[in-house]
Amino acid sequence: MRLSHYFIPTMRETPTEATAASHRLMLRAGMMRMLSAGIYSFLPIGWRSARKAMEIIRQEMERIGGQEFYLPALNPIDIWEETGRSKDFGGEMFRLTDRKGHLHCLAPTHEEVICSIARGQVRSWRDLPQIWFQIQLKFRDEPRPRGGVLRMRQFIMKDSYSLDRDESGLDHSYQLHRETYERTFQRCGLDYFIVGASSGLMGGGQSQEFMIESPSGEDDVVRCDHCSYAANLEVATSAMEPLQSGEPGPLTEVHTPGKRTVEEVSTFLNIPPGQLVKTLVYISPTGPVLALVAGDDELSEAKLTAVAGGSVRLADPNEVLERLDVEIGYLGPHGDHGLPIYADLRLEDAVGLATGANRSNHHVTGLEFGRDVVPDEYIDLRTVKPDEGCPMCSSPVRLARAIELGHIFKLGTKYSEAMGATYLDESGREHPIVMGSYGIGVERILAAAVESGKDENGIRWNSALSPFDAEVIPLNNTDEAVKAQAEALYKSLTKAGLAVLIDDREARPGVKMKDADLIGIPAQVIVSQRNLAKGKVEIKNRWSGKRSFVGSGEAKKTINEILKACLPVLT
Repeated sequence: MRLSHYFIPTMRETPTEATAASHRLMLRAGMMRMLSAGIYSFLPIGWRSARKAMEIIRQEMERIGGQEFYLPALNPIDIWEETGRSKDFGGEMFRLTDRKGHLHCLAPTHEEVICSIARGQVRSWRDLPQIWFQIQLKFRDEPRPRGGVLRMRQFIMKDSYSLDRDESGLDHSYQLHRETYERTFQRCGLDYFIVGASSGLMGGGQSQEFMIESPSGEDDVVRCDHCSYAANLEVATSAMEPLQSGEPGPLTEVHTPGKRTVEEVSTFLNIPPGQLVKTLVYISPTGPVLALVAGDDELSEAKLTAVAGGSVRLADPNEVLERLDVEIGYLGPHGDHGLPIYADLRLEDAVGLATGANRSNHHVTGLEFGRDVVPDEYIDLRTVKPDEGCPMCSSPVRLARAIELGHIFKLGTKYSEAMGATYLDESGREHPIVMGSYGIGVERILAAAVESGKDENGIRWNSALSPFDAEVIPLNNTDEAVKAQAEALYKSLTKAGLAVLIDDREARPGVKMKDADLIGIPAQVIVSQRNLAKGKVEIKNRWSGKRSFVGSGEAKKTINEILKACLPVLT
């Protein structure tokens, strides 16, 4: 490919809207351009790397018997209403009405479409198991797109779905996908780790995410460097010490004029924040619920979602006042509120605590769990903090930012029951199909590779994802000998099966070298007058920076050695 005719609009300056390192470099290297917030066009060099990532994914999915589909992005809303997710996705789902007045949506994922196919075609136990996958566009109306391709409104996802007879079949399919994801990310050269995660709107049981640490990441994860424990902050646990309760005593009302926050109340009452109880009102799919955590803890909405029957949101002050006739800041869990109560595990058997008195400008002290308030359930509701003990080995944990690469879910029968996707067993009895769902973000693979491989000069691609294998760079195109040598190398390397880019532009040597480092192709073959006079060409390993001076006949061997050194190895 000749750079004089190839569209790679590199940029010298960093775009002001780009905050993540991968965002800056992918724009500067001419891989993509923004059309609008969260919507990007992939340009030729970026699309070459994306295609390589997709081919790795495709090979690994077919390795476990996956069958590739191509499902419609435009869906009738009816199938989403069958599962209730039309409501669950809310404003995140793009919706449109066709000319006949029928409501459709742009699919944020494809569980419903898979079920609509399965319920019409999978009849018998003999039809199972199945693994169906696709690489397709997804659409989500993100309220705050960020990080370039890390959080977009239109993106490419490999999503696959397992269909099994029972839970043991699902266990097998889930493990197959976990191993496939490990191979995929290893082949892409990504130093991933696996975390326990929330199922969110997907629902179902077990869920794990594949992550790579990066300051540009959009997720917070908890990691233990002493053992293998890792979890998304939304669901992470720790070996936290029990709450230090106050002294037992009667429930006593105290006038606390204008004191609403934990800090204000604890200072006014001269007690540590951990001896207060925060009483929070959340709106769940079944109605309002009370969620209780210690004053020095933060509630994890993902953990509350897991027990509240669906996604939750914090009630606003007017909703609390209208429903409970209490101002925010003065609400307590005691009394007859008529709402389900979920309390954090640290509060179990706690005594001598303070909380709102259920009337303005007043709090109570001496609150005792089991006497004054009996929660419907004690569960882990709190958010883990840095340096708390690891739940597996008690070593201090740390928080890190991470990019999510993929997510695997055990869906169970949530969708098949809602949509009537069933099969008949050997005895003719009907059962719902047991499902799993498994996603990989294609653009996220590229962003993660850029983030983890970059240096001060630009991108450093590994051989698996690089858009080209080598770049031939004649430093002086006006010198006929240099030009002829560069052309000969370009043609011979291409004929040998390498993907080669030649910078045949009429540009200064410094411009060519800066662009080459920015684009990041693993092997740079530099042709100059000085080295040509010695019968040599210079070959630079973009990853290591090492330079070799070899005869033109040895160039192919040296390039292949670089490509091999830059090729990720399966463990």
